[in-house]
Amino acid sequence: MSETLTDILIFGAGFGTRMAPLTDSLPKPLVPVAGKPLIDHALALARADGLTPHVNAHYRAAQLQAHLAGDVTLHVEAPDIQETGGGLKAALPRMAGDPVATLNSDAVWRGPNPLGLLRAAWRPEMEGLLLLVPVAQTVGFTGGGDFSCDAQGRIIRDKTGAVYTGAQLIRRSAFDGVPDGAFSLNVIWDILLERGSLFGASYPGHWADVGTPAGIPLAEEMLRDV
Repeated sequence: MSETLTDILIFGAGFGTRMAPLTDSLPKPLVPVAGKPLIDHALALARADGLTPHVNAHYRAAQLQAHLAGDVTLHVEAPDIQETGGGLKAALPRMAGDPVATLNSDAVWRGPNPLGLLRAAWRPEMEGLLLLVPVAQTVGFTGGGDFSCDAQGRIIRDKTGAVYTGAQLIRRSAFDGVPDGAFSLNVIWDILLERGSLFGASYPGHWADVGTPAGIPLAEEMLRDV
């Protein structure tokens, strides 16, 4: 694993429209699951792996800022939300290390620390490494697959494949030449797919998508089933 992985961006800027009505008065990262806000689950994983956490914010950013209370570096996207790719690119100047890690705040995990698995799987030829989970090991997830891997671990897009969990490592060089502004991480992944430098690793545990109110009790049941 690269010795320079030090920082992680946890995505917390989204509007959380699928989580309504809970997000009528809260940003989605503050929605409670198993007795604590979603963002605290993600922060616990980051800190357990020794990473310095950063969080981006836009919708109801002041509430998220108050909850974090200066314990993390907060990146407020204003006046416009920057999406996942643009948000990470905007945060990079204040982040250390290469690669950097990212984690979605609207998921919880049962099993080994996903960030530790990515750290162990990283190789020098990689520009990006996405953590995938088989559909059968997801909880509360209703979509299809995203990617599959070839014999060398390189990713290809595959709707019958595994699900992207929101956990990844990515090199700063992946953003070279990409204009600032709002854009999806898919823009970066497509560049890396063309280069053959986007890889995948499989998560052996269970992963819960907590994107809707209905996903909350399912995630809590998963966490109890240990």
